[in-house]
Amino acid sequence: MRFMIIVKASQESEAGVMPSEELMAAMGNYNEELTKAGILIDCDGLHPSSKGARVRFSGEKRTVIDGPFAETKELIAGFWLWEVKSKEEAIEWVKRCPNPMPGTDAEIEIRPIYSAEDFAALLTPELREQEERVREQMKKR
Repeated sequence: MRFMIIVKASQESEAGVMPSEELMAAMGNYNEELTKAGILIDCDGLHPSSKGARVRFSGEKRTVIDGPFAETKELIAGFWLWEVKSKEEAIEWVKRCPNPMPGTDAEIEIRPIYSAEDFAALLTPELREQEERVREQMKKR
């Protein structure tokens, strides 16, 4: 099962405060553990929402909203993509994570990722072929 592990933003991360050398070292060690265990697919941190934008859809209309965005606790500061056997295994790995926002309360969200099989009943042969073609092109990058 694949999961997205979402590190929630803090006031500091939204202000663009970079992590300390100690946190970078602790996270580097943690990422090495994840890699050695064979579960890490990808990971990265995100710039503050002030550098981002949202596109709101309303029927055919598109509205661009520039950051920063309110409700810091709902924003994302970083993520991991993992392949593990279960949600319980993901929870155990997250519990081993260094506090991503030292000196404050932090939250990490664990969300399962849909796979193509989850949509199998909805995929026509043409859509299935398109999905496979896109996946193959992604692997080539």
